[in-house]
Amino acid sequence: QVQLVESGGGLVQPGGSLRLSCGASGIIFRVYAMSWYRQSPGEQRELVATSTSGGSTNYADTVKGRFTISRDNAKKMVYLQMNSLKPEDTAVYYCNARLASSAFWGQGTQVTVAS
Repeated sequence: QVQLVESGGGLVQPGGSLRLSCGASGIIFRVYAMSWYRQSPGEQRELVATSTSGGSTNYADTVKGRFTISRDNAKKMVYLQMNSLKPEDTAVYYCNARLASSAFWGQGTQVTVAS
């Protein structure tokens, strides 16, 4: 059974930082592309960042230079370091594992950026 479990969300002031973590089980982690998505109320889920199995990374333009995705294949973990947070970063953040036509999702973790 595949499980993705996110943690690290919370309330942070504008300009602050948070680090999200996602632990995976039930998959051969190293061959999966791992991504973070986010969804705000009334909005569609959007891709934030991806770490491919080959080690490359991609970011949405809205987070480039502020967020960093990383992975630890040995620990089956993927992280999202979020710096210089803005109120518009407020959303539920989801971890995603993808390989060909297979995709798995975590339950999400709430990030709220407010003063």
